[in-house]
Amino acid sequence: MYKQIKKKFGEASILNKLIYINVTIFILFSLFDVFSFLFNSNINSFINKFELPSNKDIFIQQPWSIITYIFFHSSILHLLFNMIWLHFGGKILINYINEKQFLSTYLIGGICGGILFILSYNFIPAFNSIYLSSFALGSSASVFAIMIAAATYSPNLNIQLPLLGRIKLKHIAIFMITLDIISIPKGNAGGHIAHIGGALFGYFYIYQLKKGQDYSILMIKLIDIITNTFKTRSKFKTVHKRAKSDYEFNAEKADQQKEINKILEKISKSGYDSLNQKEKDTLFSASKK
Repeated sequence: MYKQIKKKFGEASILNKLIYINVTIFILFSLFDVFSFLFNSNINSFINKFELPSNKDIFIQQPWSIITYIFFHSSILHLLFNMIWLHFGGKILINYINEKQFLSTYLIGGICGGILFILSYNFIPAFNSIYLSSFALGSSASVFAIMIAAATYSPNLNIQLPLLGRIKLKHIAIFMITLDIISIPKGNAGGHIAHIGGALFGYFYIYQLKKGQDYSILMIKLIDIITNTFKTRSKFKTVHKRAKSDYEFNAEKADQQKEINKILEKISKSGYDSLNQKEKDTLFSASKK
């Protein structure tokens, strides 16, 4: 089963891989939460290490959270809606950029959303009373980066939506951004701000990419370094064979031709069914050369 899952994951597109990773992390930490409940263990302090804190002093102690928060979700509905939007926008965007650029858009979009979240909570007066204890969690900023990037690349693409009919992709993007901005005072302000940060990167990235400037190059290089570092090295020793001389090559080829001639002569006398399995394999191999 593990081998089948590993093979399925390896053959999947980068879009599906991101969905698989998000779902797997949610399931694993949900199971941890169950065991924590049953055995009166406090797992929250461990999970907090993966959430993005608005408190800059805490963030300095766990800088990796600017990446890890992108892959954690607070509830099944939180995960479900993010994965639906990721799949929707990702299926469009992946037609215009390569997989490494797609992954970079996802990661950098989440990072930009996290940075805007931290800056807003530390410098905007409305958040003075809550910035010490707030945190961000979820892939929404990354998803917004993907969605807005897709809308920036193909703004006039018509999308068929249930009940609403055909709507241009740019109008869906404008609605999403507008809804986030007006929702800031109504709750989950940090989440909405992070969405805007991701959206800004998605627009900026594709706008610059169309002009010939790819701002994902550094992230792609970093991804390549990490991938090559953790790539499993082959356990088999490479054996370099000595090149054959012309005499050896011609002698071997002559022997093979004699064997083929014997097989063909046997077929002409007794038919193909008279051959044994070894002779059939020899004839098949010769036919591919």
